[in-house]
Amino acid sequence: MRGWRWQGSVGPFRAGVGVLLLGLSLAQSVPPQGACPAAAAPQSLTQPRYQDTTRQDTGFMKALVQSFLHTVQPNPFPEDLILKLVHEFSPSKGESNQEVIREILVYQVGFLVCIAIGIVYIILMPIVGFFLACCRCCGKCGGKMYQKQPSSIHCRRRTLYWSAFVTTVIILAGNICMFRSNEALNVSVDQSTVELNKTIDNLHTFLTAVPQQIDSVVNESVKTVQEVTQNLDDIGPQLGTQIQERFRGTVDKALHSIKLLEQETQNTSVGLKKLNSSLVELQSSMDIIQDRVTAVRDEINQTLSDPKCMGCDTLKPELQQLAVDIPITIPSLSEFDSVVDEVIKTNLTSKIKEVEYYYNNISQQVTNDTKDVVQSSKKQLEEIKTQISKVASDIPLSVLTNASDFLNQVQRELGRIIPEAETAEHIRWGVSIVLCCMILLVVVCNVLGLFFGPVGLKPKSDPTKRSCTADCGGTFLMIGAGFSFLFCWLFMILVILLFLVGGNMYTLVCHPWNNGKLLKFIDTPGLIPGLDISDNIGVKSNITLSGIYSDCEKNQPLWSTLHLSELVNLGDLLNVSKYSEEIEQQFENAVINLPDFTLLTPEDKNQLSSFSTKAKNVDFNSVTQQMNFSGIKLNTTADKLDKLADNQTNGDTQRGLRNEANELRQIQIDIETTIFPKLEKLNSTIQSLQFMTEKINGTVGEVLSNVGAAQDFLNTNTTQIVKTESRTFLDCQLSYFTAYADWANVTITQQVGRCGPVAEAVDSAEIILCSQMVESLNAFWFSMGWCLLFFIPSIIFSIKLAKYYRKMKYSDVYDDHIIMNHIPRAHMKIP
Repeated sequence: MRGWRWQGSVGPFRAGVGVLLLGLSLAQSVPPQGACPAAAAPQSLTQPRYQDTTRQDTGFMKALVQSFLHTVQPNPFPEDLILKLVHEFSPSKGESNQEVIREILVYQVGFLVCIAIGIVYIILMPIVGFFLACCRCCGKCGGKMYQKQPSSIHCRRRTLYWSAFVTTVIILAGNICMFRSNEALNVSVDQSTVELNKTIDNLHTFLTAVPQQIDSVVNESVKTVQEVTQNLDDIGPQLGTQIQERFRGTVDKALHSIKLLEQETQNTSVGLKKLNSSLVELQSSMDIIQDRVTAVRDEINQTLSDPKCMGCDTLKPELQQLAVDIPITIPSLSEFDSVVDEVIKTNLTSKIKEVEYYYNNISQQVTNDTKDVVQSSKKQLEEIKTQISKVASDIPLSVLTNASDFLNQVQRELGRIIPEAETAEHIRWGVSIVLCCMILLVVVCNVLGLFFGPVGLKPKSDPTKRSCTADCGGTFLMIGAGFSFLFCWLFMILVILLFLVGGNMYTLVCHPWNNGKLLKFIDTPGLIPGLDISDNIGVKSNITLSGIYSDCEKNQPLWSTLHLSELVNLGDLLNVSKYSEEIEQQFENAVINLPDFTLLTPEDKNQLSSFSTKAKNVDFNSVTQQMNFSGIKLNTTADKLDKLADNQTNGDTQRGLRNEANELRQIQIDIETTIFPKLEKLNSTIQSLQFMTEKINGTVGEVLSNVGAAQDFLNTNTTQIVKTESRTFLDCQLSYFTAYADWANVTITQQVGRCGPVAEAVDSAEIILCSQMVESLNAFWFSMGWCLLFFIPSIIFSIKLAKYYRKMKYSDVYDDHIIMNHIPRAHMKIP
């Protein structure tokens, strides 16, 4: 008996398999093909699909407004100042620190200067407008309808006209920017709802996908356990097939030669039977011919002995040679026939079936010898399958769950606030349109004044006689100035408020958000209570929001972003090599019982050797020589009888000789038509049998050689083949497991939880809040301030220009031509 058997302690083996499969629980399973499937290549984990939230900035005045704000607030982000504010104005503090307030004012000095200018504008513009209105009502300060007519009046009018025109165009440009920024802000607010929902949905998808991905990887371990269980169930067919394949290379050659010899033996037996049958049939025909020849010879001898036969004594010696008795004997054929029967009795077919049964029984033998270990291993696999589901608990998925709950709460709050925000935005948009239209009203008045004034003006006409059209133009200019005085200070209040909100939003939120300083500032320890990500996760490394954002910008996995390697020792968990030694020892100590097997016994080999020798000793040439019937020439004797009959005078004798000659010719014809075909058939059978016997010698030699080689191979290599194939089976399984362990390592550390959507959500929020809303808001107040600033020159130019178009009540002397009188030159008299 040779083979291998599983021995040793089952307890350590179960522990080794348990830890191994626990490490392999995160591997993805691929159905094995055959006994040793190829190791599966690492596969990419399916990533979730996210909605597109990429949008372009809508701040068309972004560069101009930001340049102005950077001029107003050139100071860097006030990290230290904000920290002081957080500490000084915390609930634990009773009173604020005056030093902190002073630092705030110093930091905001640029804004304070702008506010001071705005306040001066707010105060002076209504006061100036009030006094101007009072003076005009009293007929003073430009209220007197009288205009001097100096020679430079046309030049002044044109200068004032173009100044007022340029100022109006500048105000119109600012007003257009107001309309556009107001619409951009409205569009941004309307679309922000969709964008926020997309962003939150993407975050939900990400937060939901991460546990699903981990569960997917963990669930694949169940398939791995199932595949391992299936391999254990199929260890007989798998390992047995491999052992069979190693045997077939040598044993199949021997089997083929035995099958060939068995076929040739059957063919030889059939050929011998056919030869014996042909010989018997030929001999029977020969006996009949011989009897006929003997009878004719006796008749001829009686005729020749008749005294009436003249000269008949000369043929009597030839009658003694008249015979066809040629016996065919093959002395060695009977011995050969006996050996063939003995070989047939050996039953080579049963030998072939025994070998095939031996082959087919290898798998069953492997199954039987490994039955106990397979059953115990399957029970252990069932226990490990329950433990595998606990692997995901090592990864802090509760953080993602809390974040998902927070997003749900935010989404509910947005659902409640958004309708109110949309209503407020609709009101804001309407109010802004009214403000834009009021400024547009001043522009329209200026434009109408600039149009009707020149159209109705006749430069040479008297100011008291100006047309109604020109007077209307002047009136529009005055109306525009009046509206400017009436609304500008109210608008300036709004500009200051929006400037404070939008400007500080940009300088304190948007700009540091864009350059990354805001996230780094939020990472300041203690700034936001409960924001210690490292403590919440349970890692020692310092995890910051800015670090997470930086990693998520590169679409890094959560494994590296959250330093999960500090929580889960994945490398040690998936280190298959430390368990392989114990498993290999189990295989080394195991034995599969394969029984000894003899292809051919010594008696069988001796029988085949005798068969070969007898086949070689059969002399078929002697048989061929015995079948020579060329000496039988009955027609010659018949011709002699006819010639003798011609010389006879007795009619009876003459007829007797002729009849006997005809009988000899008929016998010769029967020999040619009956005996010769049978001789040819017999000759063909002998040649075929001779060819088969010649092949038998080589086939027997091949059988003995191949069987000897196969028997030696089985005797010397069976144990080694079993061990080698067992080792190959083990190595294949280990490489199979190692490939899955590597895949799990790569998947968890490089593919699970790619956090690009988190960075995209932050960027999307920054675009919605800053690049769209804040930029549009800043563009709106900047455009309005632009218009209000140019209201001052517009008022001045409009009021001064209006007097050149309005109809005056009093006239001034105006000479278009100056009459020059000739002054005679003095003549000097020369004495």
